[in-house]
Amino acid sequence: MTDAGRRHSAAFKAKVALAAVRKEGTPSELACRFGIHPTQVAQWQYQLEQSAKALFSDGRKGVEQAPSQREAELFAALGRVERELEWLKKKASE
Repeated sequence: MTDAGRRHSAAFKAKVALAAVRKEGTPSELACRFGIHPTQVAQWQYQLEQSAKALFSDGRKGVEQAPSQREAELFAALGRVERELEWLKKKASE
């Protein structure tokens, strides 16, 4: 019986793909070491490289959006504090 259809965890796939990216051996050597087919090593390496590009290109957009939402919250809080300060100054001068 073969290992066809065997499922691997994401951690295992990442381990194999990182080993391939680091050139810790040829795809055939890595396949023997991890007990998978050499083509699978190449596919996981490709997926890792593509997702890493997306992570760094799209990640910046997400970082830019969060501060603008946070800034809106901070400006709203600042407005409330300024109104309270004006009210307190007005009450203190009476």
